[in-house]
Amino acid sequence: LKEGDVLVLAGSIPASMPDDMYRNIAARMEGKKILLAVDATKDLLVNVLEYHPFVIKPNNHELGEIFGVNLSTKESVVPYAKKLQEKGARNVLVSMAGAVLVSEDKSVFMAEAPKGTLINGVGAGDSMVAGFLAGWMKSHDYKEAFRMGVACGSASAFSENLATKEEIAGVYQQVVKEER
Repeated sequence: LKEGDVLVLAGSIPASMPDDMYRNIAARMEGKKILLAVDATKDLLVNVLEYHPFVIKPNNHELGEIFGVNLSTKESVVPYAKKLQEKGARNVLVSMAGAVLVSEDKSVFMAEAPKGTLINGVGAGDSMVAGFLAGWMKSHDYKEAFRMGVACGSASAFSENLATKEEIAGVYQQVVKEER
């Protein structure tokens, strides 16, 4: 991996691997100017924070588990997302019924879940991360990255498989239209 590359660490790891595997990988990337994205649970996520990942994506339940609280509203996740920033995360993207982004420029974006029928939620979180990264790489704008993340994650949840470009574009228009 070299400067400008993106590395996504997502999901669980096999029990046979050390529970600090993501931390070890992040440590090896330090100083290489690589965008690191982490979508994992509790310790796998918390252990990489000292390496200042570009974006982390817990869901509201995972975020609550880290701090021992129940987080059910978009507003309630914001202070805890900020605490993860204090520990080193640059941007915290929280998936829930909708989504929240607390960005490194101190902006907070919230979106309701786009309207659609949940067909298959498998891969929706990964799609959200991919959309966020694609939006950021194209625009270098957090609002745009957030919109793309919400659109990609939702469009995939509304699809049998991963969403197509056309499906994402349709949901994206809904996200933009419904912003508050």
